[in-house]
Amino acid sequence: MGQPEQRAEGAGPFVTRRTWHRPGGETVVWESRAARRRGTVVVRPPGAAHSRRAPADAVSVGRLRRLNAIAATAFVIGGALFSVGAGVAQFGSGDALECASVYFAGGLFFNTGGYVSLLQVINAPVHTEGRLTTRRWRWWSYEPMRVDWLGAFVLFAGTLVFAVNLIDSFLRGLSVPQINRLIWVPDVIGCVLFLVSGHLGFTEICHRGRPCAHPRDLGWWIVAVNQLGSILFMVSALAAFTRPATGGLVNAGIANWGTLTGALCFSVAGLLQLRERP
Repeated sequence: MGQPEQRAEGAGPFVTRRTWHRPGGETVVWESRAARRRGTVVVRPPGAAHSRRAPADAVSVGRLRRLNAIAATAFVIGGALFSVGAGVAQFGSGDALECASVYFAGGLFFNTGGYVSLLQVINAPVHTEGRLTTRRWRWWSYEPMRVDWLGAFVLFAGTLVFAVNLIDSFLRGLSVPQINRLIWVPDVIGCVLFLVSGHLGFTEICHRGRPCAHPRDLGWWIVAVNQLGSILFMVSALAAFTRPATGGLVNAGIANWGTLTGALCFSVAGLLQLRERP
């Protein structure tokens, strides 16, 4: 029968799409995001005019559906709570403890969404010459040469760094240098990690190292809206730097509005993600 002809695409060391042309005339296309989110590969039988999506087995499909629902819901709730916290800071009482409490609750949901997103990658069906097969359940793996794993891991790491920022925000009596070191620096690092994760998301969905435009692709919209939220979070973080000379923020209004709108982006992306399921 001979071996199938294979073509790999991606960016740098990352392979995000593989195409197999089998000796019998069948063509199979595996794409990283479609396989891990929807549990499908694209198959065109010999002589067929159109392709069809071939799903993984029921075990993998059930896993992906449950994990996707949990992660998406966590980001929806986490984003909503961050928006409420920013709204309280901008329009409400402005009480620091109240805002910190709301942000901390939202951060727990972001932590959950980040880790479950990583679980979704770890437990996605694997491809063998285009056929998806289920592997045993795992709570952890180390696969840095997979762009989907690296993107999810960096996102989860970003949520953990944000947790440091949120916990430190409960501290009182800090000097300006301590505020910037314990609260502002983790905030900026978390934003950078979110931006890196978003860039890796574009790499996976665009099959190249720079962003692309695929407005008819739901997955592209999810990545794009999340990345917009990450940019707004970074704007907020930069505006939240405490000036040593005055003890005030660079711009409290921009900091609050950046957090509010960025968080809403994550909620919207979570709602979209609920539709990107097997």
